[in-house]
Amino acid sequence: MDGGGGTLGKADLENFPVAPGFLPAAWRTDLMAVYGFARLVDDAGDGDLADPPGTARVLGVTLPEQAGETEFRLALLDGLERDLDRVFETALPGGAAGEGPRHPLLRALVPLVGKHAVTPEPFRRLIEANRVDQVTSRYPTYQDLLDYCTLSADPVGRLVLALADVQTPERIALSDAICTALQIVEHLQDVAEDFGRGRIYLPGEDLARFGVTEAQLAEPVAGPELRALIAFEADRARTLLDRGAPLVGTVRGRLRLLLAGFTAGGYAALAAIEAAGYDVLATQAKPDKRRLAAKAAALFAKGR
Repeated sequence: MDGGGGTLGKADLENFPVAPGFLPAAWRTDLMAVYGFARLVDDAGDGDLADPPGTARVLGVTLPEQAGETEFRLALLDGLERDLDRVFETALPGGAAGEGPRHPLLRALVPLVGKHAVTPEPFRRLIEANRVDQVTSRYPTYQDLLDYCTLSADPVGRLVLALADVQTPERIALSDAICTALQIVEHLQDVAEDFGRGRIYLPGEDLARFGVTEAQLAEPVAGPELRALIAFEADRARTLLDRGAPLVGTVRGRLRLLLAGFTAGGYAALAAIEAAGYDVLATQAKPDKRRLAAKAAALFAKGR
């Protein structure tokens, strides 16, 4: 079983460093613990675990031999949720004495739950998003996609605010806008990969509006209709980033720099998609590091 090293190693593939070196060591540890949980859940839901049977054994998940892939993934997600319960039972005062979480990446959550005002809800939402992925592969409307992002993306920003002990309703609303935008940007970067998994995160109503068929998503190069659609969705994501960016100006110090970096990562990824002519099939657009750094510096200075 992957004890966490392989899963955590994927942090280097994100649009912005998950736990950059300018943060205090304790804070980096907490952020990596949250990232490790989120990545583990995603890998379980996507079938990307290094050793699925080994993970199942650690979590105490058993299934009949005839169980299909979807049943297996859902059982793993159930096992992760039970292990999440053990995290809070172990960490919170007055919690039931038990064996503690079984998976090493969930054991890493125990210290931060004990230190910060973190609730199970955002973690459960991330698990639920992956349950949705097992049964939902198309999103008829943009609103349907936004509703999915409340499970798959927004909880991460809320956890970051909770770890910094700065969560307020106003900041949470701004954070949700940024996180939803970042999720949409990632979907745009991964159109070909997601289609290969049988999933389409481009809203059905928009596919129809721009005259894009599912068959076109399997082509090696994006046609003009698909490029126009990607440009449209990119503008939507940029609008969400613009709406949430004032969050940066509500905090100070290294947290401000962290949030500026996350937000800049979204803008830089959008710039990369635009630079590729919105052809997300021929190449996976990745942010230019210099552009990202410049945008992060501007956001840090202006606070938005």
